[in-house]
Amino acid sequence: MHGFKFLALAGVAAVFLVGTPQTQAQIDIRIGVEPHCPYGYYDYAPYNCAPYGYYGPQWFHGGVFVGAGRWFHGPAEFHGTVDNRFDPRHGYHGHVPDRGEHPAHDFRASDFHGNEERDGRGNAHGGGHDQHDGGHDQHDGGHH
Repeated sequence: MHGFKFLALAGVAAVFLVGTPQTQAQIDIRIGVEPHCPYGYYDYAPYNCAPYGYYGPQWFHGGVFVGAGRWFHGPAEFHGTVDNRFDPRHGYHGHVPDRGEHPAHDFRASDFHGNEERDGRGNAHGGGHDQHDGGHDQHDGGHH
């Protein structure tokens, strides 16, 4: 009798499991180096590439991007100027470079006109050093 109850219970469980729709779970884990972006990343998730003209010269040391978001490895109190007019959260809809893309041409740091200080961790710290509000050609940024 005890064995019959066990078989009956196993049969009910099998019917329940077969009749229950199955769901699929996906897990995507990628391990490797950070993807290369020619002008750096926005300093907030999902860390998409920033366009030419977004970062000021403080973000570059010897032609190498200091970092943004979780890739930021600069000094503890680092503040760098950005031009947030090239930020999608501020309405920018222009070209954003693909990961692995190379810079289009030589950069002139003296041409950069930022309007906000950032710390590389998504925090704004007031206006930038240059409150230039005139027209900004996206090919006149200061980098590398």
